[in-house]
Amino acid sequence: MSDCNNTSPTDKTLAESTNAALNITDTAASSKKPAACGGGGGPAFNFKSSFNFGASEFVPTWSVPSTPAPAKAVSLSLGSSKPVSEAAKPVLETAKPLPVAAPAPKEENVAKKGTISSVQTTWFLRFLINSNHGYQFIYNAMIAVGCCAIYYVYPVVPTPVPAPVAPVIDEPEEEDIRLGEGVKKHLNIIFLGHVDAGKSTMGGHILFLTGMVDKRTMEKYEREAKELGRESWYLSWALDLNQEERSKGKTTEYGRGYFETEQRRFTIIDAPGHKTFVPSMLGGAAQADVGVLVISARKGEFETGFEKGGQTREHTLLAKTAGVKRLIVVINKMDDPTVQFSKERYDECVGKIMPYIKGVGYQKADIDIMPVSGFTGANLKEPLDSAVCDWYTGPTLLYLLDNMIIDRKYSGPLMMPIADKMKDMGTVVLGKIESGSVKKGQTIMLMPNRRTAEVTAIMQEDSEITVAMTGDNVRVRLRGVEEDDVMSGFVMCQIKKPVHSVCAFEAQIAIIEYKSIMCAGYSAVMHIHTAVEEVSITSLIHMIDKKTGRKSKHPPKFVKKGDSVIVRIDVSQSVCAEPYAEYPQLGRFTLRDEGK
Repeated sequence: MSDCNNTSPTDKTLAESTNAALNITDTAASSKKPAACGGGGGPAFNFKSSFNFGASEFVPTWSVPSTPAPAKAVSLSLGSSKPVSEAAKPVLETAKPLPVAAPAPKEENVAKKGTISSVQTTWFLRFLINSNHGYQFIYNAMIAVGCCAIYYVYPVVPTPVPAPVAPVIDEPEEEDIRLGEGVKKHLNIIFLGHVDAGKSTMGGHILFLTGMVDKRTMEKYEREAKELGRESWYLSWALDLNQEERSKGKTTEYGRGYFETEQRRFTIIDAPGHKTFVPSMLGGAAQADVGVLVISARKGEFETGFEKGGQTREHTLLAKTAGVKRLIVVINKMDDPTVQFSKERYDECVGKIMPYIKGVGYQKADIDIMPVSGFTGANLKEPLDSAVCDWYTGPTLLYLLDNMIIDRKYSGPLMMPIADKMKDMGTVVLGKIESGSVKKGQTIMLMPNRRTAEVTAIMQEDSEITVAMTGDNVRVRLRGVEEDDVMSGFVMCQIKKPVHSVCAFEAQIAIIEYKSIMCAGYSAVMHIHTAVEEVSITSLIHMIDKKTGRKSKHPPKFVKKGDSVIVRIDVSQSVCAEPYAEYPQLGRFTLRDEGK
């Protein structure tokens, strides 16, 4: 089994989706797939699907045969209780029954009725199910701007609970833990932008202004930077901690910093700006709530970063695909002699960048923009002096971050994608809690390898806490699992409600940047939450008409940039995924190839 973090040296942003049907294939014991890919004894089942449009409610109905018999067509409706018309029925294959020792009792299922979240189109699905037992999942997926959004998972039979390694204690009920009074809300910020735009300098200055780095330490950094002839880089050393990053002045891995204001606690994620380190940037963006897009106003630097194939464009696109909800555009280096807080230069940069930002999917209400100087600290904490800049009267960066509204669901089952691991008096995993909560002494499960462990400590910043909730970026020490048993991309979850894992699916993808044509058999690298896996597009199923949204009757032979198509994707190893409508960060993905 290869490491989940093994990335192809070349990976290019390929795919986005708008609405899709997702087909997941599990495997019977006779197929002898590895346990990590869903094998190990469960019966096989296959899905065949067709689509209709225009509904708004989800009312699935099905029947499970009680005796081994040829599979029956089961009608499932996403969005409406009306059956699919006879004309819309697909030609279904007749699957052979699986041999069983004895007839299985008939399962009684009551379909739940729900409303699909805001999507452009709603699909009807009809499946051919060949299974007397096991798991039956219904997925409706949306891929948007290079990401896949999985909408529904409907298990008929609960996932079996393995014998835990550590003693099981009662798991906290979802409604028992809420954000208490006096507890500061947590916000995760990622600094994005082209190399040398000033991301690390700005982040380091914020840490200094908020008291997280004292004056003596900053003076030490300034002396050391001056000795190396890098005097203007000393502020960035608060985030760039290794010697290579300090000597070259380039961030190579996403760094972390923590600070507090009167209203909130913040985690800064400093993303590398060079195109070689885009996978590291994606790993950081998957954990962020707000993106700060840093753009240099210096003459020549803005043009290099945005107009000549720099990383400003790609970082903006990838931030949207990774689920960064809000974007703050800061026009940096306004104190530069070539700019001197010129309103004309500011308006020029804004006029060129804003159409692109809106084009990747950000709404006007989700975008804020302001002039700053990361080096001098102008407009970071204190408002701009009217003698320096008399044309900007908006909020400062820290004021905006302090008062930004981010909606979160604090209830729900525990889900924490693991971003990193280390050995420290046990196995320590690091990540952002995307759903639910975790407390000291709780027994958890790691998916997809289904290992159980006990939480012995939870650390946030430099202090130990007893409970961590949705949105918290924490380090969790585990007992009962070795470091080698955990990899980045695994998900820490509850034993009673484990995260689902998939090995293959069908999805509607839109190719946004690709110079050649794409055919069946094409390989790429998939980024989903903190996981990175090699995937293969095994077949092109239907072309989607952009104007009508209808799918073609015959499969296309190839697709190109700008096309939208339903494809089947096989994953090299099982990967954790959840419905986008319920858990967005575990329901979207990005495909990349050739370094873009």
